[in-house]
Amino acid sequence: MAACGENESNPPFHDDSFSEDINSPTESESRISRSPSSSSYDRWPTLLVSKKPPSFYKKTKKKWPRDPSIVERRNLVNISKLIVKELIETSLKYGRMLDSDHMPLQHFFIVLEHVLRHGLRPKKGLLGPKKELWDILQMVEKLAPEAQDITTSVRDLPTVRTHMGRARAWLRLALMQKKLADYLKILVDHRDDVLSEFFEPEALMMSEEANIIEGLLTGLNVIDCNLCVKEEDLDCQQGVIDFSLYLRSSHHLSSGDSPEDELDTDNMTTVLDQKNYIEELNRHLNATVGNLQAKVESLTTTNALMKEDLAIAKNNLLQLMEENTNLKAELSETPRPDRTDQGSAGSSNDKELDSLREQLETEQKLRIETDRELHLQISLKAEMEVAMKLLEKDIHEKQDTIISLRRQLDDIKTINLEMYRKLQECEEELTQKANMVSRLQEKTTQIGLLLNNLQ
Repeated sequence: MAACGENESNPPFHDDSFSEDINSPTESESRISRSPSSSSYDRWPTLLVSKKPPSFYKKTKKKWPRDPSIVERRNLVNISKLIVKELIETSLKYGRMLDSDHMPLQHFFIVLEHVLRHGLRPKKGLLGPKKELWDILQMVEKLAPEAQDITTSVRDLPTVRTHMGRARAWLRLALMQKKLADYLKILVDHRDDVLSEFFEPEALMMSEEANIIEGLLTGLNVIDCNLCVKEEDLDCQQGVIDFSLYLRSSHHLSSGDSPEDELDTDNMTTVLDQKNYIEELNRHLNATVGNLQAKVESLTTTNALMKEDLAIAKNNLLQLMEENTNLKAELSETPRPDRTDQGSAGSSNDKELDSLREQLETEQKLRIETDRELHLQISLKAEMEVAMKLLEKDIHEKQDTIISLRRQLDDIKTINLEMYRKLQECEEELTQKANMVSRLQEKTTQIGLLLNNLQ
């Protein structure tokens, strides 16, 4: 594991031994993956580059490139092409969403970090500010307002403390949103007025190779990634690159995989597809449960409001009934006019009687309307209670389904781990057998030489 912290210098990527690394991958991997000492914290693993032998340049009468920065840029571009090609091929082969455990994806982020940090200017003096990749990425939100959400999310991450950790989180979020190529294009377009402050003139981001990197990142828009940034340790320097995944020999390509490896691969693909299906179904069920709970809450609120309206309607009805009773009592207590004074007070009593009758009819109509509204509210309340019972029953069923699906997911994870362990055992056994075959071949060669000497 590499050292943690912000004291990570610009990685030198100069390698003049491509053919030697192909012939001896074990030596190359051991050189790249040895544990760093205190003096090697500022060093990064050396990358390979496709390189012609010196005789080729003599025949073609071309000069050998002696500028280290040019060789470093070519190294970065070539290894980026290999890793992006492998990343797209594996994604299309398995047809699934890539996560943080995908090895080519980890290699891609390591190389991308090298690309963006190539040629960073050192700090001026002891007290001068240090040029960081995070400072460059923060300039994107000023040039593209849509990048402000990513930058704000990275600043609010509680698990990331260093500038390099924030830069790594920013790159992962941009790749998930399929905006990484667009943001890099914005930086490349403004390299004269923005990037010149951070990079040396011979840096990759200031050269024409930046357009090649931009095109490679555009090709990554065809893949889907699901990266949990909060669970990753982004403050520490990332791991090394296993070049054996990209530098395959002709014998390895012609021999092909064994039937057991193909069967394990098919089983692994099936298990991963089932896992993705169950996770997608679980997400849909959780969304359905959330919608049902929201409906239950809205219905509960509506029921409470209807209960309040019903109580108010009952109070109004009681008041109207009381007023009606009082009016009837007053009407019965009103003395009938005598015939003697009928001529003088008849007109006034008739008017009062007519007004009382009209008021009585109005109160009767109001009572009928109130009764209708009361019956309507009662029926609505009954329907709401039935709907709430059905929703509760549906929620219980969904919860049972979610529990069973989670159990199935745990079983599938256990099977996945067991198959992965078996695959590792098969690979170890295959390695042992290959070593045994090589030793037997050496012994056969020695015996043949001995027989030739005896003859």
